[in-house]
Amino acid sequence: MSAFADLAREQAATDAVLAGYPDLGARVGQDGIAVRELWVHRIEEYARHCGHADLLRERVDGRVGQ
Repeated sequence: MSAFADLAREQAATDAVLAGYPDLGARVGQDGIAVRELWVHRIEEYARHCGHADLLRERVDGRVGQ
């Protein structure tokens, strides 16, 4: 369960930082990445890991998605 607590803590920290940039086109960091790109990357990574978890679950219980 500590992994879930770690995830929640990291997501809250990311939310707090990104909320400080209401302009999604603002460029941040040394590479000048748009805030919009950071949000999209976060969503993509979360979805990718959820997909991995689903594949593992399918191997355990044999149920597949619809």
